Amino acid sequence: MRYRKSIIFALGLISLLFLVYCNERSVPVFSATNYLNLHDTVDYVGMNTCRSCHYNIHETYQHTGMGRSFDYATREKSDATYGAHALVYHEEKDLYYKPFFQDSTLYITEFRLEEGDTIFQRTEKMSYIVGSGQHTNSHILDINGYIYQAPITYYTQDGKWDMAPGFRGSDLRFDRWLATECITCHNHFPKHVVGSMNKYEDMPRGIECERCHGPGEAHVNRKMAGELIDTARFVDYSIVNPKKLPRDRQMDLCQRCHLQGVAVLEDGKSFFDFKPGMALSEVLNVFLPRYTNSHEKFIMASQADRLRLSPCYLQSETLSCITCHNPHHSVESTDKNQYNRACQSCHQANSTQCSAAPEAIAAENNNCISCHMPRSGSIDIPHVNITDHYISKQIARRPNAEDVNTMDATEQSKIARFLGLEILTKSAAEPLEMAQGYLALYDKYVDSDVMLDSAKWYLDRSQESPTKQLKTKVHYLFARQDYAALQQLAQSFAAPQLEDGWTAYRFGEALTQRGDYTRAVLYLKRAVRFLPFHLDFQEKLGQAYLSLGNLPQARKTFEFVITENDRRPIALNNLGFIAMQIDQLPQAATYFDQALALTPDYEQAMLNKVYLLIKQEDRSKARQLLNRLRRIYPENRDAQALQSELK
Repeated sequence: MRYRKSIIFALGLISLLFLVYCNERSVPVFSATNYLNLHDTVDYVGMNTCRSCHYNIHETYQHTGMGRSFDYATREKSDATYGAHALVYHEEKDLYYKPFFQDSTLYITEFRLEEGDTIFQRTEKMSYIVGSGQHTNSHILDINGYIYQAPITYYTQDGKWDMAPGFRGSDLRFDRWLATECITCHNHFPKHVVGSMNKYEDMPRGIECERCHGPGEAHVNRKMAGELIDTARFVDYSIVNPKKLPRDRQMDLCQRCHLQGVAVLEDGKSFFDFKPGMALSEVLNVFLPRYTNSHEKFIMASQADRLRLSPCYLQSETLSCITCHNPHHSVESTDKNQYNRACQSCHQANSTQCSAAPEAIAAENNNCISCHMPRSGSIDIPHVNITDHYISKQIARRPNAEDVNTMDATEQSKIARFLGLEILTKSAAEPLEMAQGYLALYDKYVDSDVMLDSAKWYLDRSQESPTKQLKTKVHYLFARQDYAALQQLAQSFAAPQLEDGWTAYRFGEALTQRGDYTRAVLYLKRAVRFLPFHLDFQEKLGQAYLSLGNLPQARKTFEFVITENDRRPIALNNLGFIAMQIDQLPQAATYFDQALALTPDYEQAMLNKVYLLIKQEDRSKARQLLNRLRRIYPENRDAQALQSELK
């Protein structure tokens, strides 16, 4: 009898163990809700906490591109060289840029020469360097928490300084603000100031463990309580291990940053909301424009897209980024044969032989990657060559950085016909989503009427309610500069009804353009209620107050802007104008001079300063400044009239 009871007890214990085993294993149908650390109540614990148990992984990870992605602007972080050669000239703006270290602090000086003399100079302190040094070092200045990209970048592969990507041929200088979309890919999660686009209270120093594994609080608590799991056999649901995710969720994790395209957030979501294990489409959708030559020309952060287009990926159910890459080890320290072994794990099993001639194979040292994933230039970042992650069956040469960036624009237009916008985060998009994608493409990359026509085509086919369509419709009309239509639409949507700062701003700016300043103020006040630290919105509101003659409220608004960021030429110029109106002439002169010290070619500030000098009866200086204004802006009618008056 005792023996039978023992057997029954043993069988019961086995059943219990079986249940525990089943609960800890991956379930047949994946569900992200199994992971405890994806709940909103679970906090991040920081990389140093992870390091206490995973020291060896931390030691190798900190040398990876992700680990070195962002840090203070120190000599140790900088991969650049400095000296006489470190000088960049921006032809369109006639400005030079000189980077230099002084007392362990990195500065960039912007200046202009005229007949060998320096007639303008502005020096800004750099707070951060972004980039691992594998390709670039870019530079960031911090003004009271508002961060901006500096206009020059060091390109490590070519060993040279040049204008930062997107700056050459533009009016950008020290005022390209870096919003959360950019920062949350190049860095760990900073503490973003709600109601701003680019203000942060705390800035981390590189991408940390929890960006790929999710918040660690639940995992740490379990381990501290002694709950250990054999992860060689079971899934530990207190933390995400990307290797244990289904392939689509692995790709979504990598695509969060390695699928640069046109990102459109879902309503109510932010770039902080995506966590490993989630579907990327829960938070945002990513679109890519396709051209007839897209197979030859692509952007730098397109690794995920290029891999997904590959025959190897399409014919496999398991191939993903981590098939070849160990995120805890740098590419430079990885044995190159590791990548070959990844190729051979499939192709040798299928008895597939390389079709290249033996001498060609020997010339490449039996390296599959050099032939089938060759180096290439990118269309968005100059002076870099990257590994093209499209795995081609045939050996093919890719254009290098020089080819890509020196190709004649006319030649490009002949071979590159726009095919359409493709959504990459889901199998199919709703018409309203496609309209949003085309509008984002228009705003960020391709300001062509074709994009607006496409947005309208999809918008007309949306079955969503007028309220759901409102944000996109307003965006479309604003991009079309159809201010009359927006003025009419505003009659149906009063400012207090709006729950989106950008929609309120677009209504307000449209009403400003129509001269309806009284109603414009209502919408712009609504915009700054949602985004009080969006300083462009505040300046628009201040200008609307000025147009109504409400000098006290305008002054209060512009003073708030300057309190937040004292390098705002528009706010300084308007404060100068207000001071001039109330006969505070010395203060007006100070404001105008501050604005011109930041932006020497600021047309309205120059004109206002001329008026001030005339008011101060300093006609000689007024003529001198007016002559300069006329040289730069010969079509300015106010300047033409003033020149006749001063004669």
